[in-house]
Amino acid sequence: MRIVVLVKQVPSMDADLSFAPDHTLVRDDRPAALNAADSCAVDQALRIAVRRRDVQITAVTMGPPCAVAALRTALVLGADTAVHVRDEALHGSDALATSRVLAAAVARLGFDLVLCGSASADSGMSAVPAMVAERLGVPVLCFADHLVVRERKVEIHRDDGCGDRRVLSAAPPVVVSVTERCGEPRYPRYVSRLDARDKLISEWTLATLGIEPAEVGLAGSACVVRAATPRPGARRGVLAEGDPTSVAIRVADFLAERQFL
Repeated sequence: MRIVVLVKQVPSMDADLSFAPDHTLVRDDRPAALNAADSCAVDQALRIAVRRRDVQITAVTMGPPCAVAALRTALVLGADTAVHVRDEALHGSDALATSRVLAAAVARLGFDLVLCGSASADSGMSAVPAMVAERLGVPVLCFADHLVVRERKVEIHRDDGCGDRRVLSAAPPVVVSVTERCGEPRYPRYVSRLDARDKLISEWTLATLGIEPAEVGLAGSACVVRAATPRPGARRGVLAEGDPTSVAIRVADFLAERQFL
């Protein structure tokens, strides 16, 4: 089974963010890490590999040079190989352009199952998995809280938004997006960290994928950012002091006033 895991390096939301004149996020020298939901996707791929002997896991990302850090983390977590799609023309790509590149990379690799996080921490659109599946012409199962891969069927369990769980399934090849509720990624062993240093990271360009520069980046994106406003600073916290009963009453009143209760 060939599993491709789509991963993304996302900036830390705790750091001060700045934007370039074209309203794109400045990522150079900014704290960043592998998207949390994508870590779950890599872990789910590894859980499948434990039960089968024929699994090859390839992590794929696109982005600037610093994005390779996400691939190194994925390799430590258990991916066998990685592909970094890197090209200056990719700068400013929206979800539509991103899905074009990722789908082309997945098609070039060949796949039975594509796994990815349900949303990225920096944008949270949750659109790329379905877009990639549409471009590949395969089914998509989104927001999996639990994933079961059988011989001829991929099954997910997910919350329907009303407190009930729904079971959806499709025959592979299929694209699946997973949530962080599917299970916390296991901490990698020390030997896994050592082995990751020798794993292959291939670097592909748009020419490798047969994509024209005009089809991606700011020129090939359907979304246009007209302005970017800094996020307001965090409010100072309020410390409730006193005996437990009075503090509990104050907290309850605070929540009730703001309609949290």
